[in-house]
Amino acid sequence: MERNVRILGAPTDYGANRRGVDMGPSAIRYAGLAGELESAGVSPTDAGDLAVPHHATRDADAGATNAKHVKEVEEVTRSLADAVSTALAEGTTPLALGGDHSIAIGSLVGSARDADIGVIWFDAHGDFNTPSTSPSGNVHGMPLAAALGIGDFAGVEWANAAGLKEENVAIVGLRSVDDAEAEAIRDSDVTVYTMSDIDERGITDVTNDALDVATDGTDGVHISLDLDWLDPREAPGVGTPVRGGVTYREAHAAMELVARSEAMRSFELVEVNPILDEHNETATLATELAASAFGKRIL
Repeated sequence: MERNVRILGAPTDYGANRRGVDMGPSAIRYAGLAGELESAGVSPTDAGDLAVPHHATRDADAGATNAKHVKEVEEVTRSLADAVSTALAEGTTPLALGGDHSIAIGSLVGSARDADIGVIWFDAHGDFNTPSTSPSGNVHGMPLAAALGIGDFAGVEWANAAGLKEENVAIVGLRSVDDAEAEAIRDSDVTVYTMSDIDERGITDVTNDALDVATDGTDGVHISLDLDWLDPREAPGVGTPVRGGVTYREAHAAMELVARSEAMRSFELVEVNPILDEHNETATLATELAASAFGKRIL
C-alpha cells in the first residue's frame, strides 16, 4: 500500500544560536522534496508552514539558567504536536521540516500522544541539556531532555511526550556533548552510539541495534535527523557543525535500514540553514535522505 506523507513546515529559529535556520523548510522544498518522495513511491501532501510567532529581540547574554524564547518554543510545540497527531490519526505519516531542533519537542509530543513510541536521534549532539545545565540557553540543545521530562522539564505538560520512555531512545553519531549533559545521559536509560562506535562497528550494525532499541515494545519509531549528524564537508549548511561526522553513503545506508524496518511512524529534518549553505547543497542532501528513509532504492 502506498504511504501517504504529510509535510509540515516549522520555520523557527528561536532555539538556535544563529539566524537563518527558519528558512530551512523553504530551502528543503525548493531542493525538490516532493519529487524525491514521489521517487520513493510515496504520495506527499504539503500542508504548508505552521503560523509561528515573532520572537522578541534576542538576548545574547542569556546564561546557563535560561531557556531563550521558551514561550515561543511552547507555542510552536503545541501547534506542531497537534498537526503531527492529526496527521497520524488520518492515516498519514508526518514529515516535519525545521527550523531548529527545538521543533522536535512538538514532533515527539504529537507522535507519542496516543501511542508508545521509540526514537532514533541521528545527531552530532545529545540535545540532553536543560535550562539549568545549558551553557547557552539555546533550546535546540534541549529537546530530547524536554520530551523525556529530564531535570527542569519534569512535569512540564506541554513539553513531555507521554508515550516515550528512555529505554526506547537511541542517539546515533554523538560526538559533541557538554559535561553536565554527558552526566545526565549516563544517568539515564537512553542508549548512545558515538561516532567511535560507528568507526569500530560500522553504520549498519549500529543502526540495526538502534532500531532494536527503538522498536522494543513500541508502536513505531520517530526518526529525528539533524543535518549536523553528517560531516560538515557533506552538509555545510548547519548552524553547529562538528567535524568527524558520518559520510554521505553512511547516512543513506542508515536511512535505507530505517525504511527496511517499516517501523517509522514520524520523521523530521532539522537545522538546515541556507544562509550558511553552499548552492543549497545541504537542503538537497536532506531531500535525498528523506527519500531513502521512505524507501527509495538504487534498484
